[in-house]
Amino acid sequence: MNSSTSPARLTTPFGAESTAAEVVEGVDLTGRRAVVTGGASGIGVETVRALASAGAQVTLAVRDTGAGQRTAQDVTATTGNKDVHVAALDLADQASVAAFVTAWDGPLHILVNNAGVMASPELRTPEGWELQFATNHLGHFALATGLHPALARDGGARVVAVSSSAHHRSGVVFEDIHFHERPYEPWSAYGQSKTANVLFAVEAAQRWAADGITVNALMPGGIRTNLQRHVSEEELARLRTRAAGGAELRWKTTEQGAATSVLLAASPLLDGVSGRYFEDCNEAVRGELGARNGVADHALDPEAAARLWQVSREALGTHD
Repeated sequence: MNSSTSPARLTTPFGAESTAAEVVEGVDLTGRRAVVTGGASGIGVETVRALASAGAQVTLAVRDTGAGQRTAQDVTATTGNKDVHVAALDLADQASVAAFVTAWDGPLHILVNNAGVMASPELRTPEGWELQFATNHLGHFALATGLHPALARDGGARVVAVSSSAHHRSGVVFEDIHFHERPYEPWSAYGQSKTANVLFAVEAAQRWAADGITVNALMPGGIRTNLQRHVSEEELARLRTRAAGGAELRWKTTEQGAATSVLLAASPLLDGVSGRYFEDCNEAVRGELGARNGVADHALDPEAAARLWQVSREALGTHD
């Protein structure tokens, strides 16, 4: 994808302060089935609530099924939708991902890859994979590709990849993805995993177009959630000041933070739109490396996207 051949930037009537409820108002998702990973916390809760309010059957794919059940009950109480379900999913555990995929029956119309881990200490899965890449990318990659037949079944399915402006911090370092040779740095690892989320959308958009599946990525904005559990208050304050250029950076509410995810998952404004990156409910402009806003060229590089797909397949021991 290059600037000379890219389609026109897509904008909507919504913006940074729009809420998930506003974005989904008037949308009818009756008969549509959705899965939201990490649906029991942070913006995942409000993503689930908005989709359920529009009539979708929603499954919360979560590690903590107790928290998932409490969220499901709350969503049912506030929306009146009783078709809200909970299933166990640990994205860092490939056996858990495989069990979720095997258990899924019937079509799937909306998959929101929302769960994630941010700036964790150096941790590894049993395969030796760096935890953030394993969770944020490889877990979601295995989930989405495993559910591909369900997504392709009815046509018109949507996959939503929750990324971050932190993708500006690092492209995918193919020579040493898992920090076996280079010193581990939490934010570089997080940035790499968030770039991978966008590259997944770029490649999946191409591969799955014939199935009527659209795939887009997004930056939800700065929201206070348990995603920041590994980040000290002092570091958060420093990052916010730097991101805002010395000014006060306003946090979004969880309802505002979920708005872009819900836009990509449900709005008719996105019909047929695929392989793009959004922020504040609009397609992002191209940004420079290190910028807080926009999307970096390395995250939209089709060659890197194709390479990442192949590397991910090889890591998981699967093939097309």
